[in-house]
Amino acid sequence: GQINNSTMSSSVPPTTVTRADVSDYYGTVLSKTEDLKTNACETSGAPPEHIRACLKKIHPDVLAKYYGCGLTIPDVLDGLTVLDLGCGSGRDVYIASQLVGPQGRVIGVDMTDAGQLDVARQHEAHHAAAFGYAAPNTTFATGFIERLEELDLAPGSVDVIVSNCVINLSPDKEAVLKGCLRLLKPGGELYFSDVYSDRRVPTVLRDDKTLWGECISGALYWNDFQNMARAVGFGDPRLVEDSVITVNNAALEQIMEPHRLRFFSATYRLFNITELEPHCEDYGQAVVYKGTIPRHPASYVLDNHHEMETGRVFPVCGNTYRMLNDTRLAPHFDFIGTWDRHYGIYADCGTSIPFASAAPGADGGGDGGCC
Repeated sequence: GQINNSTMSSSVPPTTVTRADVSDYYGTVLSKTEDLKTNACETSGAPPEHIRACLKKIHPDVLAKYYGCGLTIPDVLDGLTVLDLGCGSGRDVYIASQLVGPQGRVIGVDMTDAGQLDVARQHEAHHAAAFGYAAPNTTFATGFIERLEELDLAPGSVDVIVSNCVINLSPDKEAVLKGCLRLLKPGGELYFSDVYSDRRVPTVLRDDKTLWGECISGALYWNDFQNMARAVGFGDPRLVEDSVITVNNAALEQIMEPHRLRFFSATYRLFNITELEPHCEDYGQAVVYKGTIPRHPASYVLDNHHEMETGRVFPVCGNTYRMLNDTRLAPHFDFIGTWDRHYGIYADCGTSIPFASAAPGADGGGDGGCC
């Protein structure tokens, strides 16, 4: 039936696009990556070397049906349980499968069997053999990402949730975030790429099935997303990277042009840490990165505002301190300071559009934090 936004903020307009429309688009209309009508569901730039190495071991049939807008595989995954929302034919699941190792577990969920999960499941044994595993460490489930409670997963059982240009397709993004928070362990994180707009998308565009399927008209206004994430319980969303989406389709651009919208692909990380504060507060704390995270010997980038050089004392706000100290990243840092004294808010803790790619002539790397 028609998508129901009843649980969402009243600021998010409704749409007549249905789940069946989205499932049909990805199961029938699109048969391969090249069938996409815009560049919104395409990843710009080459992946890092270790991801390229993983991709070489993935079956061509899986790679041919990839529809994503960013890199959604964070560091430090060995032995963890990872959930991929909207996994499609399983590309990112099979990347994560290699990074969690044989003792880890990766679950992929998608609502479309035909042409998507069917392909993923068909190649499970192939990938286990290619990765040198005695048995698959992957599972694929048919389900809706806004109804994660229906999956056979216990609350607080997942270390990391990833998603690649899928949450914008959901009819109830608030429910998706709530479901993620419920499944994540304390200190776990939702690390995902998606599409955002610089203003609210009008209903006339939200009702366009092609624009919705192309990851355009279902995009959240960036500030609605940040407010929604905080309201659900993901305090202090951190922007990792962003880039402009140009659409690259003259006919669709003509439909959108009167509305003066701009769209961005952005990767965020949301931590399940209940103590995170609404703003970046200064407690005189600092961290020292040990240089021990694989592939990051010289520095580690938490988000696009925090790159910590190995061995250097790096002052941080209370939230950043917790994101490092209360998560799987803790063994790779030394921590300085306590919570005994508060020095006020960090400067420049503002609310302007966070995407650096929104600035004229910019190419990404916006302000993802304030300390």
